[in-house]
Amino acid sequence: MDELLSTVDWSRAQFALTAIVHWLFVPLSIGLSLIVGIMETIYLKTGNERWKRMTKFWMLLFGINFACGVATGIILEFEFGTNWSNYSWFVGDIFGAPLAIEGILAFFLESTFIAVMFFGWNRVSRGFHLTATWLTAAGVCLSAYWILVANAWMQYPVGMEFDPAQMRNIMKSFTEVALSPVAVNKFFHTVLSGWVLGAVFVVGVSSWFLLKKSNVAFAKDSMKIASWVGLAGIVLTIWTGDGSAVQVAKVQPMKLAAMEGLYDGSRGQSLVAFGLLNPDKQRTDSKPAILGEISIPKGLSILANHDADSFVPGINDLINGIAIDEKGDTVNTVSYAERIARGRKAQQALREYDLAMQTGDKTGMAAAAEAIKADFKYFGYGYLESPDEAVPPVALTFYAFRIMVMGGGYLLAFFVMMLLLSYRKPGTLENRWVAFLGLLTIPVVWIVSEAGWVTAEMGRQPWTIEGLLPTRAAVSDISAGSVQLTFWMFVVVFVGLLVAEVGIMTREIAKASKKDILTGE
Repeated sequence: MDELLSTVDWSRAQFALTAIVHWLFVPLSIGLSLIVGIMETIYLKTGNERWKRMTKFWMLLFGINFACGVATGIILEFEFGTNWSNYSWFVGDIFGAPLAIEGILAFFLESTFIAVMFFGWNRVSRGFHLTATWLTAAGVCLSAYWILVANAWMQYPVGMEFDPAQMRNIMKSFTEVALSPVAVNKFFHTVLSGWVLGAVFVVGVSSWFLLKKSNVAFAKDSMKIASWVGLAGIVLTIWTGDGSAVQVAKVQPMKLAAMEGLYDGSRGQSLVAFGLLNPDKQRTDSKPAILGEISIPKGLSILANHDADSFVPGINDLINGIAIDEKGDTVNTVSYAERIARGRKAQQALREYDLAMQTGDKTGMAAAAEAIKADFKYFGYGYLESPDEAVPPVALTFYAFRIMVMGGGYLLAFFVMMLLLSYRKPGTLENRWVAFLGLLTIPVVWIVSEAGWVTAEMGRQPWTIEGLLPTRAAVSDISAGSVQLTFWMFVVVFVGLLVAEVGIMTREIAKASKKDILTGE
C-alpha cells in the first residue's frame, strides 16, 4: 500500500507540474492571438503601416510562446498513457475522442495557418493574411475547447455507459460529452480569462517601454487596445465564473463546500469574504471553521442557486446524505457510508460477472450485469476506506479560490484605471508608478490564473473521474522510483524551457527598445 500511495503521489505531482507549466503558455497564446488579430484588422482597414509593424512585434512574441505551449501540451497528453494507464483503459473510448479531435482538427488548423501568419507577409493578399491570423486564433480556441471538454467530462461524466464485458466505459452520446453544460461554461470561462492574461502581458511589456522612454507611441496604442480587451475579458470572466459556481453547486457540491470551508450548511448561507481557516478544526467537532470571518449575508446561497434563501449543503451534510437536487430543492440522498457499501457491491458484482463469463454462465452474467447497473454510479466509492477520504483538501481549495476571486477584483480595477489614464492628458501613462504597476501585474495575473485551476482540480479530489474513479485506482502499475526519476527530469526540462522562453522574449523586447518599432529605424 505504501508503494502504491507513493506512486500515486509522485504521478499526481508529475502531472500537476506539467499542467501548471503548460498553463503558463496556453492563456497567453489565447490572449495574444486575439490582440494580434485586432491590430491586423486595424491595419487592413486603415492601411497604416505602423499597425502592421505593431502586429508583427506582438505576433513574434505570440509565436515564441505558442511553440513552448505545444511542447508541454504533447508531454501532458502522453502522461495519460504512461502514468495513468488504468484511467486510460477505464474511459479511453470517451476521454480519447475529444483529445483525438483536438490533435487532428484544431492542431492542424493552427499549424497550417500559423505558417501563413509568419511567412505570408507580401506573399498573399492582405485579406487572406488577416483571415489566416483569425483562423489561427480560432484554432487556438478550438484546441482549448476539446481539451476542456475532456477535462469537464472528468468533473461531470455524462454520455456513457459501463460495459462489463470489456470492463470499461463506452461512449453512448458524443453530443452529451461535447455539449455538456460544464464543458461549455468552462470553455468560455477559460478563453475569456486568457484574454485577460494576454492583455495584462501586453500592458506590462508596454509599461517597460514607457519606463525606458522607448517607443512611447507604440506602447500607448498597445496599452489602449490591450486594456479594452482586458476589461471585456475580466467582466465576462466574472460573469462566466458565476455560471461555474452554479454548475459546481449542482454537480460537485463537495467542491463548493471545500471552497467555502463549509462543514454544516444552512438556508440563506453566507459567503466568506475574508477569514482564516481554523487549523484545529476537525470535521466532526463544534469548533468554528473560520477565524476572523467577515461574511456577505446570504451570499453563497445567491452565488450557488441564485436564491437568497436556498439551502447550501456543507461537508457534513453531504457525507450524511443531505444535498440539493437540480431544481435547487433540499433532498435526502445516499450517505457516503452507503455509497461506499454500494460501490463495493458493484465491484463484487463485476468480479462475479467476470467469473460467470469465463465459465460461460449466461444467466449469471445477466444477473451480475443488472447488479452492476443498479449501483454503478457509486462504483468509485468502493475504493474508499472511509467517507473522510471523499473530502478534498479544504485549506488548499479554500485559499486558492480566494486568491482567484480577489485577484479578479484587482484586475477589474486595474483595467478600468489603465483605460482612464490612457484617455487623460498626454504624459499620464509615463508616470513611473503607473508603469511599475503594469509590470508588477504580469506575475499577479498568472498567479490568479493558476489559482483557478488549483481550485478546479484540487476541489474534485480524491477523484480522477468524479464519483467513478479515485486517483489511487487510476494510476499505472509502475514503481514510485521510475516516476520520481521522470519527475526530476521534467523539472530540468521545464526549467530549461521557461528560461529559454523568457530569455528569447526579453532579448526580442530589448532589441525592439533600441529602435523605433513604428518606423523600423
